[in-house]
Amino acid sequence: MKKLVSTLNLPKEEWLKYRKQGIGGSDAGAICGLNPYRSAIQVYYDKTTEDIEDIDNEAMRQGREMEDYVARRFMEETGKKVRRANAMFYNEENKFMLADVDRMVVGENAGLECKTTSPFMAEYWSGDKIPLSYQMQCYHYMSVCNADAWYVAVLIYGKEFKVYKLERDEEIIANMIRLEKNFWENNVLKRILPEPDGSKLADSVIAEYYKESTGAVIPLHGFDDKLKRREELVELINKIETEKRLIEQELKMYLGDAEKAENQLFRVSWKEVVSSRFDTKALQEQEPDVYKKYLKQTSSRRFMVKSA
Repeated sequence: MKKLVSTLNLPKEEWLKYRKQGIGGSDAGAICGLNPYRSAIQVYYDKTTEDIEDIDNEAMRQGREMEDYVARRFMEETGKKVRRANAMFYNEENKFMLADVDRMVVGENAGLECKTTSPFMAEYWSGDKIPLSYQMQCYHYMSVCNADAWYVAVLIYGKEFKVYKLERDEEIIANMIRLEKNFWENNVLKRILPEPDGSKLADSVIAEYYKESTGAVIPLHGFDDKLKRREELVELINKIETEKRLIEQELKMYLGDAEKAENQLFRVSWKEVVSSRFDTKALQEQEPDVYKKYLKQTSSRRFMVKSA
């Protein structure tokens, strides 16, 4: 293993900057199109901007703080010992491939990935299943660390603790490296956006990347078939939405004044919800100076398609 930098006492902002220098394990699933929560286009934006992507939430914090517990439970469950690596490593042949691993397994050429998840997500870990994005993360680490295997230990809060072992698979690793190398060399280094994937994440990244327009008008080539298909989809979506609303309206008529209806298969509720909203129109009419004082303008680009 080749060490890029020691992570012992490394400030988080510096750690995030080092992550921008290559592809990490948590990026691998997104680049391979196997992460339902992150897309390749989002990884591209993270690697090519100066912005430090410091995303955090309660679930992520709990995951970090429970990492030690998961590692201890792994040792209890398996009888194996683990140690911290305290370093970010890189692949000697493909230097853009980085790894900041949770633990290394003592006495084995293997590592450990510690996970926590909600009981509502337990189905994704049923039997021998490991979410595909996490599998790619482990194969990425095996490649960077030249390991023979990688363990995954997952704590399903309040329900179960499970241990899995992924053996090294040269075919999967070779395909993963090919995708990562193509992404790094032909997208990140050349500053070319990856192909969109239809996700909402891609929407937000494209909007941020092309934030302003020049006012130019260019010829439209090569999109006639796709635009015709878009029109078909819009019509189909409208029909589906109408059918959905009709079913909901029939259910509301059935409920009447009742709040809930249920059977062995479904539970339907129609509850009263009270919410408070700021009346900007009234403020504008009654206190125009105050309204203007706190008025904040934002700009965005509106996308529209019209038939000629």
